[in-house]
Amino acid sequence: MNSKTISEFLKKEKWSLILLAAAAALFCAMRMFVKPAQTSQEAASEYAEYETGTVVEILSDSTARDESSDGAYRGEQMLTMKVDSGQYKGTEIIVNNYVGPLYGTPLKKGDSASIIINTYADGNIRSTVYEYNRIPALIGILIVFFAVTAAIGGRTGVRSLISLAVTIACLFGILIPWLLKGASTLPAVFAVCLYIIIVSFTIIGGLNRKTVCAMLGTAAGTGFAMLFGIISQYFTRIDGLRVADVEPLLQLRQSGIPVGLRGLLTAGIVISSLGAVMDVAMSISSSLEEVHKANPKLGVKDLFSSGMNIGRDMVGTMTNTLILAFLGSGFTLIVYLFSLGLAKYQLFTSAYVSIETISGISSSIGMILAIPLTAVISAWLLAGKNH
Repeated sequence: MNSKTISEFLKKEKWSLILLAAAAALFCAMRMFVKPAQTSQEAASEYAEYETGTVVEILSDSTARDESSDGAYRGEQMLTMKVDSGQYKGTEIIVNNYVGPLYGTPLKKGDSASIIINTYADGNIRSTVYEYNRIPALIGILIVFFAVTAAIGGRTGVRSLISLAVTIACLFGILIPWLLKGASTLPAVFAVCLYIIIVSFTIIGGLNRKTVCAMLGTAAGTGFAMLFGIISQYFTRIDGLRVADVEPLLQLRQSGIPVGLRGLLTAGIVISSLGAVMDVAMSISSSLEEVHKANPKLGVKDLFSSGMNIGRDMVGTMTNTLILAFLGSGFTLIVYLFSLGLAKYQLFTSAYVSIETISGISSSIGMILAIPLTAVISAWLLAGKNH
């Protein structure tokens, strides 16, 4: 790439680069307010550390398959493991590995595992296996995903991967620390989602009329999903306190960590619907821009009509995608509930079914409403001067 090409690129993408620079500065500014408090293990007389270790020798092994648990292993192992990280790195220690149908897995010599090392005031340590070390396998899976995305998607695929990295960084680096510091759940979630929308679309498509239309349509659709979720949980008298696995967070709140729990149900709806709404908004916006290029004389009404025709073909499959995603995530519990032989009224009025219904429908409504909203925004921005 010569200097002329670089100059043309900078001129063409000037506003996109300015926006991304501003977004990066905003990300750094938000991170300043979410740095976790520093703790000193050395100051504590007793503490626990999560480290990695490698199995050197199996001292004893009582694990065996339990046919009543569908062939899952049950039992206990005593292992000699070499610690691979932390203050005990390089040290060989005795580690207990407890295995049951719902936790743990038998380890072999050479296996890597995450271990809990408890250090006591008298200097003694006791260690147990926390989980098999799945990080290498997960890295391999991610590499395959990245390679397939880049090979099929080309430059756009690479940009989508960068956008995905930004999304994950925002959720884990900003949103969750914010919530643990007591930030109001729904405003914090919506603000981070808006940031993700702006940065993601800018990375993928640059800053132009098409991406601006998609940004506005996504923000509006996500906002309606959140609004419908709030209204639905009010009328069904259910909120984040009834979401599965919320009990540990309730214990955190009772111990002094001011995480907001009631808004978690709607917050999950907003985050879950964001990807689908972005997909729909970008598809409508991109399609209408191509229609406008093919026939610049089309007015607002004609472009809006074209956008609605395109969007209607997307409603059925996208709605199924969202509903099935929510039901699939809790399929194990659904099978269990049906096994109880509950009456239909008892089953469908349960908290679980109500939560899944609210989540799936709210997300679908946000996605569906994004179609006319993006269509009207695109029509006005693309053809407003013709009408």
